[in-house]
Amino acid sequence: MDWSNTKTLFIITFLILNIFLGLQLVQKKDGSQLDLLTELSVDEKFAQEEITYRPLPKEPKESSYISGKIKIFSEEDVENLKNQDIDIATPGLLKGVFQNPIKLSLTDFPKINQFVRENMIFGDSYAVWDVDEESKTVVLFQQYKNRFIFNTSNISGLLILDLNDKNEVISYQQTLITDVEEHEGEELITPIQTLEMLFNNDHLKSGSNVTKVEIGYYPLVPFSESQLLAPTWHIVIDEKTDIFVNAIEGQIIKKTE
Repeated sequence: MDWSNTKTLFIITFLILNIFLGLQLVQKKDGSQLDLLTELSVDEKFAQEEITYRPLPKEPKESSYISGKIKIFSEEDVENLKNQDIDIATPGLLKGVFQNPIKLSLTDFPKINQFVRENMIFGDSYAVWDVDEESKTVVLFQQYKNRFIFNTSNISGLLILDLNDKNEVISYQQTLITDVEEHEGEELITPIQTLEMLFNNDHLKSGSNVTKVEIGYYPLVPFSESQLLAPTWHIVIDEKTDIFVNAIEGQIIKKTE
């Protein structure tokens, strides 16, 4: 066997192999650059799909799960309430009936909040969530550090005012979460990441308008004496769809129309 010819054959073979691998590398690099060029940002995707949103909150970037207990109301708690007949027979539930109904302006939320502070125990723990003129009710949610505890499927931390035809408060029902403790802080999924996730999972459709994004808490164990609540993004779409997303883990907790 001619060693000189064999050596030349090996050299040619390696040259061909190197050229082939070099071409593959160039094609892969070009392909990666093309992917980068064609990959759109979230805002570009939303612009193409005509999805709009209002300015998103920049804070908080970190929060924690919180836990608490259902408040069991006592006679001592309610002894100073005036102009009311009180019923605390059901543990964790306070029912009040006004002896002289009190008129409210249903469009003035600060005045409603003030009425609650002045007439209910722990009244400064609640803020107006919704006014339903058809059912003649005002719904207030408990807040923790100025963030709503969303109670769309839970009875804890809830205050409901019942009205008559003159928009006077005639009675109410109240529950409260107490002994709140914070757990270890964790990084939150950002609002824009949350919207992108909703878009990718077909919950945010073309032409949608995101009208509200706010942070709060959502009870994970409904109707339990001990409550665990997750930091939660509340997303409102087109003023009619409410979506609650766990702000740490990213899953949808609840969606309501």
